[in-house]
Amino acid sequence: MYTVPKLSDFSGNALSSAVNETLAALQEEADKVTFDADWKLFRDRWLARKDGIATQINDLWLKAAPKEAKRDVGQRVNELKQTIEATVETTLQRAQGGASSTKLAADRVDITLPGIRRPLGAEHPVVRTMNEIVSVFRNLGYSVSEGPEIETDYYNFESLNFPPNHPARDMQDTLFLAGQDAKPLRDRLLLRTHTSPVQIRTMERLKPPLRIVIPGKVYRNDPPDASHSPMFHQIEGLAVDTNITFGDLKGTLDHAMKALFGSSVKTQFRPSFFPFTEPSAEMMVSCFICGGSGKRGSEPCRPCKTTGWIEILGCGMVDPNVFKYVEHNGYDPKKVSGFAFGMGADRIAILKYGVDDIQLFFQGDVRFLEQFG
Repeated sequence: MYTVPKLSDFSGNALSSAVNETLAALQEEADKVTFDADWKLFRDRWLARKDGIATQINDLWLKAAPKEAKRDVGQRVNELKQTIEATVETTLQRAQGGASSTKLAADRVDITLPGIRRPLGAEHPVVRTMNEIVSVFRNLGYSVSEGPEIETDYYNFESLNFPPNHPARDMQDTLFLAGQDAKPLRDRLLLRTHTSPVQIRTMERLKPPLRIVIPGKVYRNDPPDASHSPMFHQIEGLAVDTNITFGDLKGTLDHAMKALFGSSVKTQFRPSFFPFTEPSAEMMVSCFICGGSGKRGSEPCRPCKTTGWIEILGCGMVDPNVFKYVEHNGYDPKKVSGFAFGMGADRIAILKYGVDDIQLFFQGDVRFLEQFG
């Protein structure tokens, strides 16, 4: 490896010989530079301020030259430094070109090879079920309405005719946000327990007649197991107009169930109770899995528990007390009537796809979800 020689003879011939030796060493080392990393070492070796070869030449040749030779030595040293700088710059361009060529070669794509197909996803079974249900009611002229998942006690309970001491208002059943105790009861925030608050919000905004279907997430303080989840999905419907009767409710839901589960299913209504409807009912459909027989071959039908009927949803005529909260917007209970219904989309998806654990819908296991592609 080249080292800068000390000069004792500063004559023209001796100086030329040292310069030529230095230039030969410079070119030899420059030819070995291939990549950026090599060039950085090469640059530092020749141009570093403290111990670079150019600095050493200045110290060992120019400073050591006698007074009468300093002019000639200084001129030759400056020319040599300019040559070194130019060579370092040229070497950089070559190194970058080599690196680019290597990178291009590494990134080369053979366009004759078959492409890589990105696997396409599929609708989640719950989302697919919700879309199917919404589609049925859209075809009946219903609009889709949505609302916030964080609600006030007023919209979630009070305006829906829940009395102050109703158990649903207890923290054992409802997920309240922290730090709400200082607020008035009606202003306390919670995670909505049903999509029914959207009914009130929509009636505050739109005058009758009204037909809406409301899909969305709801939350309840239930420990997760095979049939319960603290978060699940509901779809509700509301129709308000003059002279709407329970017969309209039965006809609408019978048509919807036949559209969802097949024209052979039958519907049945059993009396029930909900704070926001009066009269209220639970609607059953004949089991679309066993055909209403209660058996699947020689085995009992588990979805309908051998009864031949499956409970699907709750429904009823809107209680006049609910209309009083939106009476100012044209919902006079003496002039208009309406019906409402609500169903769990997760439960229907479980029945439709034969899933035996609701938690499978929320675990994100691709092996499970890809079955519905």
